[in-house]
Amino acid sequence: MPVHTSQSSKVQGGRVGLGLALVSAFAFGGSGPAAKPLIEAGLDPLHVVWLRVAGATLVMLPLAVRHRDLVRRRPALLAGFGLLAVAGVQAFYFASISRIPVGVALLVEYLAPAMVLGWVRFVQRRPVTRTAAAGVVLAVGGLACVVEVWAGLSFDLLGLLLALGAACCQVGYFVLSDQGGDEGDEAPDPLGVIAYGLLVGTAVLTVVARPWGMDWPVLAGNAQMDGRPVPAWLLLGWVVLIATVLAYVTGVVSVRRLSPQVAGVVACLEAVIATVLAWVLLGEHLSAPQVIGGVVVLVGAFVAQRSVPQKGSVGAADVVASGGESVQRDEVAAGRR
Repeated sequence: MPVHTSQSSKVQGGRVGLGLALVSAFAFGGSGPAAKPLIEAGLDPLHVVWLRVAGATLVMLPLAVRHRDLVRRRPALLAGFGLLAVAGVQAFYFASISRIPVGVALLVEYLAPAMVLGWVRFVQRRPVTRTAAAGVVLAVGGLACVVEVWAGLSFDLLGLLLALGAACCQVGYFVLSDQGGDEGDEAPDPLGVIAYGLLVGTAVLTVVARPWGMDWPVLAGNAQMDGRPVPAWLLLGWVVLIATVLAYVTGVVSVRRLSPQVAGVVACLEAVIATVLAWVLLGEHLSAPQVIGGVVVLVGAFVAQRSVPQKGSVGAADVVASGGESVQRDEVAAGRR
């Protein structure tokens, strides 16, 4: 039957989107364990960020040329993606960890999924189920255990505000990644958006990081990864190609196939993946609360993914039933993108 074929393709599309979101979380999660040895070898954190974004810009430059019409068609989208999703998240996060513990900053930044749900509900006026909200609460609570937020709480208002700024920029990443996803053939190509976003981000970070003062010879030597020498250029290659290019491409495409709120919750897995990779590669061992927290994050991401309407989902009745909310079918259908 044609209807079953259509439904099957939509379900398959959702699964592909979820798979891409998981790949993105893994790729982003690997940035810290690869970048930390470079920082310990003598590079300033902001210089590592600049190398990451500038290197990715060079890789994506041919796509920027190919999609140069986006500069005319969607200048605001490109500028917003570059300022928020690329430069903003990085700059605010590194500024915050200079004043508050890394775990606290990471937890505040990954309040973004909850903030995405708030954006969807109160700005876009689209329905959000109670189950989806519960999934976010579980994910954030598990994340608190993963980063062991209780290990170093110190109230620094400016530091917390900077971390909150990173969270707001993270919201911008998910929301802007979704822009135009419902326009069919007229939708802005996600690869073009990423390419120009990286260009804008590089320009902004060049002013902030001032790379002309970088200790360039570090890149010609080795960095230590849990006592093992690793070529610095190899780590930089991972940060650029995997943790930036692959991470952004799969992340933006996953948001287009899912929704900002679903992709946002799945992105919480980045903290779990980063912790596991740090354990394996850097010898930073996991504690029992971190293991438990990782399981809770997984459960929260799964709950939210199963309960929030995906793009092209089949039938509004399923959405109403899954959340247990008294939302009229026509309201749900009108709210979907």
